[in-house]
Amino acid sequence: MRRQSPDRPPPPRPLSALRGLTPFLRPYRARIALAFVLLCLASATILVVPLAFRDLLDSGFGSGVKAGGGLFGTASLDGQFLGLFALAALWALTVAARYYTVSWVGERVTADLRSAVYARVLGQSPQFFETLQTGEVLSRLTGDTTLIQTVVGSSVSMGLRSLFQFVGGMVMLAVTSVQLFGLIFGLMALLALPIVAIGRRVRRLSRESQDRIADASALAGEILNAMPTVQAFTQERNEAQRFAERSETSFRTAVRRTRVRALLTALVIGAVMGTIIFVLWIGAQQVQAGRLSVGELGAFVLYAALVAGGAGTLAEVWGDVMRAGGATERLLELLHAEPAIREPAVPQPPLRAAQVGIAFDHVVFSYPARPTVRALDDVCLEIAPGERVALVGPSGAGKTTLFQLLLRYYEVSGGCIRLNGQDIRALALHELRGDIAIVPQDPVIFSASALENIRYGRPDARDDEVVAAARAAAADEFIARLPEGYATFLGERGTRLSGGQRQRIAIARAILKGAHVLLLDEATSALDAESEILVQQGLAAAMQGRTTLIIAHRLATVQQVDRIVVMEEGRIVETGTPADLRLRGGLYSRLADLQLSS
Repeated sequence: MRRQSPDRPPPPRPLSALRGLTPFLRPYRARIALAFVLLCLASATILVVPLAFRDLLDSGFGSGVKAGGGLFGTASLDGQFLGLFALAALWALTVAARYYTVSWVGERVTADLRSAVYARVLGQSPQFFETLQTGEVLSRLTGDTTLIQTVVGSSVSMGLRSLFQFVGGMVMLAVTSVQLFGLIFGLMALLALPIVAIGRRVRRLSRESQDRIADASALAGEILNAMPTVQAFTQERNEAQRFAERSETSFRTAVRRTRVRALLTALVIGAVMGTIIFVLWIGAQQVQAGRLSVGELGAFVLYAALVAGGAGTLAEVWGDVMRAGGATERLLELLHAEPAIREPAVPQPPLRAAQVGIAFDHVVFSYPARPTVRALDDVCLEIAPGERVALVGPSGAGKTTLFQLLLRYYEVSGGCIRLNGQDIRALALHELRGDIAIVPQDPVIFSASALENIRYGRPDARDDEVVAAARAAAADEFIARLPEGYATFLGERGTRLSGGQRQRIAIARAILKGAHVLLLDEATSALDAESEILVQQGLAAAMQGRTTLIIAHRLATVQQVDRIVVMEEGRIVETGTPADLRLRGGLYSRLADLQLSS
């Protein structure tokens, strides 16, 4: 799993990291502007309320008519209360409208971000996942995007509201009493430095906490996908202990983050409230001395309460913003990850022909994880259009690597691969892979019906074409016996099917695709003898008119091919027909003697 290197530059500040969300916010700027207007209106309304209370107190409260002009002019006592109710109703409506608007934006931005990150991950080459576990990707797509949704759809709005409330309250405090405001401002300025320092600590712990959660998710994803193996080796207790240890590490990190964040909140609220209480004590003495009216002190108390509430909310929101900043960094790492396999700047149109010829021209390749070891060493191989070629040899000889390079899952280290004379690096990946069908040794079955699993090979295929492909792969007979036939849900990873049935579904999918090149990676390895005969007949029909490469360890399955290529340690050591190779006494002959002599 990828982790930050010691020399990695320090992460950007929270607001700088969140700036990366700008492209996702820009399409909804009209709604954001509306939310801002509603926010300003709600903030202005709540800041007017203390003035109304000031007028009520200064008018004598019980006299019924305010002496002199006030917020509501010379209105009666009943009129002033009606005015207060109108302010409250306006405030409620603007707050509700703002909440709905910003929540909509938050949900929309989160959905867009999640889709963009997922699409970017799908475009990565297999080597991307050599260093990043799928469980961590899922953690970022779920947990991190939820944090961002909380900030965009709630915390930012609350923060701006509290900021307006705090700043507006401070301004009105200054208007009400400059002397008391000066005391509050001076004391708060002294408390700013420790608050900022603790805030930075919260952000570092937030990033660490998200990483630990991702560790636990990655482990859980890996083990849940390997449950049969875990249970076969009776490792349930050990795996539960491993996950518990990772969860405990995540818990301890989260507790440290929460402890520091709680300290930050307590410091902000305690400092603000202590400052305000001290200043109010001074104000009470001024009222007794006649230098301040009761109404002005009452308004000052309400504005002080608004300032204190705004400061407390800002402290909590700032913690959310710092957590979201760390989450945004992690998501942007995925969003900005460059695929190792690049599309050509100006792709060449593929040469359309009835059949495709393949050429491996002095191909050299080393896997990125093992750069000093050559998986392929100067491989030269010409495959004629429509030819059926089998690749045999011991494990690790480089057979599967040839398939991966042909599909451009990896880039060749030297030499080139050509289809009909065109370097595959000059073709668009979609065009290249769209003309190659593959049946892997470990077939992938999706959580869908049998019909949709086969149709994955060609999404626009008609139902009758799907059934025809299933019949060619000898899959129709067992699909027909399923409870709902082709509409039967096959379970996650095809858990409701046997190994041979999953293999036949994958073969039917490849047949349906109808590509010019067919790759078979031990396509019949999981079949019983009877099914193998049926599938071989289907594959023989599928191979007609198509260039076919077959990886086989069971030599009995490739006795009818046009040519066999024998590989060892990344090199081609023999090539010829099965009969010719038996007579040469080389590696193939030794393997054939072991497998075919009986």
